[in-house]
Formats: sequence, structure tokens, C-alpha cells
Amino acid sequence: MSGVLLVAGMTSDAGKSVLTTGLCRAFARRGIRVAPYKAQNMSNNSMVVTGFDGDPGEIGRAQWVQALAAGATPEVAMNPVLLKPGSDRRSHVVRMGRPDGEVSARNWHDGRARLAETAFAAFDDLRSRFELVVAEGAGSPAEINLRSSDYVNMGLARHGDVPTIVVGDIDRGGWFASAYGTLMLLDADDQALIKGYVVNRFRGEVALLRPGLADLEQRTGRPTYGVLPWHPDLWLDSEDALDLVGRRAAVGAGTRRVAVVRLPRISNFTDVDALGLEPGLDVEFVSDPARLADADLVVLPGTRATIADLAWLRERGLDVAIQRHAQAGRPVLGICGGCQMLGRVIDDPDGIEGTVGARVEGLGLLDLTTRFDATKRLALHEPAGYEIHHGRITGEPSSGSVSGTMVHGSLEDDATRAAYLAEALDVASAASFPAARAARLDLLGDLVEEHLDLDAILELTR
Repeated sequence: MSGVLLVAGMTSDAGKSVLTTGLCRAFARRGIRVAPYKAQNMSNNSMVVTGFDGDPGEIGRAQWVQALAAGATPEVAMNPVLLKPGSDRRSHVVRMGRPDGEVSARNWHDGRARLAETAFAAFDDLRSRFELVVAEGAGSPAEINLRSSDYVNMGLARHGDVPTIVVGDIDRGGWFASAYGTLMLLDADDQALIKGYVVNRFRGEVALLRPGLADLEQRTGRPTYGVLPWHPDLWLDSEDALDLVGRRAAVGAGTRRVAVVRLPRISNFTDVDALGLEPGLDVEFVSDPARLADADLVVLPGTRATIADLAWLRERGLDVAIQRHAQAGRPVLGICGGCQMLGRVIDDPDGIEGTVGARVEGLGLLDLTTRFDATKRLALHEPAGYEIHHGRITGEPSSGSVSGTMVHGSLEDDATRAAYLAEALDVASAASFPAARAARLDLLGDLVEEHLDLDAILELTR
């Protein structure tokens, strides 16, 4: 059997994805054939990959990036279960890359039994084909209310006898209490698989931490394998819309403002990451109509619920603000669900988004119509881009300064982005997105090599 490791977190957004990505990069540099894995991801940020039968499939964006970091071909086994929230209580299920019904808060425990079987089979499959599998947990392993049906954290660890390290974000405070409490809430068999800790996002002098880390080791019998520093240039493709806070470019003289509408059920908002790299653009996520008044470019991003988010636009007066922006001859870009909103009519005869026979008017800025189909379209595009949608558009996706596309990720291609910016804003592109992503992954690999006891962690996996 190959080596395995589980990266668990003291909380959500503790640094699990970052640490998993960094370990994949660092181990791959050592010539190890490594695969990332996350049993279940809950995210509306996803990516299209080649499925197990050769047809396109869908996985969480984070596992796609981790595969890139590992130098491995992304595949559906790396994220066998993807939950895409459609509301606060119900999520659409993607199993092995394909739509597979829904799971709700009411059937959470019972509905996960079959998903666990799928997840464990995918994990075992990866383990048979790679030298090392680095698995990422979800939330916290100490969610004791969910432990009986867990297959992502200690449930996975118990399935595969997987050594586990727990990472926490010390920038939030309470790191030592969280480290100790996470361990103490687990039963003895789960505790036996917790091998140690990692500190994430530390600012300051590490010497000030050492007495506390020594005390924690004495109390728990578990070492801390390193302290990852906070770094201003370190950010990865995000899983969660909560991570949108503060995602802005540096503002300088002559900077053009890009206002991205922060829809309640926003999805694949990484579409605008490439714009955020451009030194001449300031990208800001907004939900106030007043914030569109001085924008040079308005972007309507993807959404998991086009009709519901269109109603939200109207409730807030954002529809009027977008229409005024377009009528003034300033550019508007709609991507996937945002493109559908810009059209004349949206039809949902089968209730894909909840209401059978729903028919609503769009913003009327593009001469196109949308009709939802029960079959989800998944497709990859070259040189960059992918499609994930139920809505089928007909008509013209461009009119004057307003344009739409059903393709996510096309702006990550430098030539495509340069052409759009030149036409829409008369701005010359001055960034390379593929180069920037590779540099961020290398930076993360460097930080892991420098600040963690990588040899000790590798020994754990064996």
C-alpha cells in the first residue's frame, strides 16, 4: 500500500487546502508520485476534468489546483463527492463527477451512507495507483454531532488507518485552546490517529510560540511539525464565497474599477481572479447599487440559483444600476448564470432550480433566451475554460458594450483576457495568469520546505 496522510483542521478555513497543496508540491519536488484527495467538498467553485469513463466530470476547484501542484492529472477520484449548496438546507450532489440528486439537512445522516461507500472506494483506488495520497479533511474532525456519519475526517482516517495532522489559523487567536480541545473531544481510537499539529498564518517571532508548543506537546504527547508564516503573496483558488472578503487588487493612479456583483449563491467566482492580477485594475466584490456608479466594468458572475439571485438583484435595485451602466455605454460582462440574467427570458419548465414552470424576465440587455434542461452540460475548452450549467442559451450573447459567455475560466488565458480588456476598457494586459499560479504554487512549496519538518511528516505517511 502507498503512503497516506490526512490534513485536518481545527476550524473551517484553518489552512487545510493551503497545507495540502503545499505538501503536494513539496513531495512532488522530491520525485514522489502524489495525489490529492478530499472525500467530500462543499463548494460552488468547481472544475471540469476527465471523468472515470473518459467523459467530462466535475470536482472541487481546490482539488484541481492541488493536482496541478502535485504534477498529477486531475480526476474525479480526487474529489468523489461534491456538494453544491442550492439553499441553506439543501445541496445538490455530484458523485464521481456526475449529478446524483440532492441531500438535505433532514436526511443528512442517512443520505451520506452511500456517499461514504463511494468516497472510500475512490480513496482506495488512488492509494493503489500513487505512491502517496495527501487527503484534506472538511471543517473540523471534532464535529461530534456529525461523527457517526463522518467519512471526510476521522471516519476516513479510521477507514484507511491514516495518520492525521491538525492545522489551525493562529491569526484568528485561540490556537492552543483549539489544538488541545480538538484532540480531547475525540474518542480514544480517533485520538490514536492524531499525530501532531501545524501552525498556519503566524505573524511575528516564532521564539515567542515555542514555550506554548512545548507545553502542548507535554500535555498531548504530540509535536507541532512547524509554523507556516503569513505571506502577502499567498492565495489560492478559493472554495468558499466567505473568502471573498478583502479580495481586492492594489489601487494606484489610473486604476480602473471592476465591480463584481456578489450574488448570494455566487459560484465559480475564481473567473475574475485573472482580472485581479492586472496592475491596472481594482477588482471589488459589491452588493450595493451605489458601488456600481463609478465602476468602469461590471461583472455578473456565475450562480448556483440564477432565478433566485436575479430576484435578489431586483430587490436591491442592482438591476437598475446595471442597466444604467450599460445604457451609458460602459461594459458589462456576464458569465454563465450572469450571462443568462442579461438576456430577455429565463424558462425553467422542469423546476431545475426549484419551481416547475418558472418563467422570469431577464435584464433585457442581450437578445437571448435561457431554457433549463435536466441534463447538466460539462465541457472543457482550449486553451482555457470550461462549462458547467443546466441553462441552454439561444440568441446573440453580445450587444454593444454588453457581452456574455457560458464559459468559465476563459479569462485565465492571457491572450483572451488581453483581447477583452483592450476592447472593453482600452487597457493593455500586463500580467500572465498561468505564470502567476505556478509562482504561487512554488512559493507555497518553498514555505513548506523551509518551515515544516517535512522529513518527519513524510515518515508519518509510511
